[in-house]
Amino acid sequence: MPTVLPDAETRAQRARDEEGFKLTGFHVLAMLIAFFGIVAGVNVVMIRYALETHSGEVTAHPYEKGLAYNAAIREAREQEARGWKVDGHVTHDNGKARIEVTAHDASGATLSGLKVHALLAAPADVKRDRPLELAEVAPGVYRGEARAQAGAWDLELTAARDGKTLFQSHNRITLH
Repeated sequence: MPTVLPDAETRAQRARDEEGFKLTGFHVLAMLIAFFGIVAGVNVVMIRYALETHSGEVTAHPYEKGLAYNAAIREAREQEARGWKVDGHVTHDNGKARIEVTAHDASGATLSGLKVHALLAAPADVKRDRPLELAEVAPGVYRGEARAQAGAWDLELTAARDGKTLFQSHNRITLH
């Protein structure tokens, strides 16, 4: 079978028929600008959402607390040496957490006159933390309540007298 080469007129006709989209430098520039514009837009949205939600900070002034770590160790040893027995009981009903704390010294005598502070801290969201002062309702018995949703919480208790913190505890609890 013989090979037939198209003549110039047939080639020109074929070129006119195949003229369609032609990729130019302008098209490439527009595609690059659109691509990076979309990437930048998504980054702006994601950064905005990240900053509006959890900041990642677990404690206020973490650097200063790190510097005071040796003092925290000394205070923990002093607390251990006091031999206090502090029991906490938490109940949850109708969206409220009720906290009751009983405090006894090493000999079993009740500890009255303490300023007891509790913090129901949400593990993943500082904005949901619920600080509360517990009132002494009987010698050595302190109570308070705060609105709190069901779920996991950190209960941080602090007992102080004359402005000096004498007892601290940190426990993970689950409210049902």
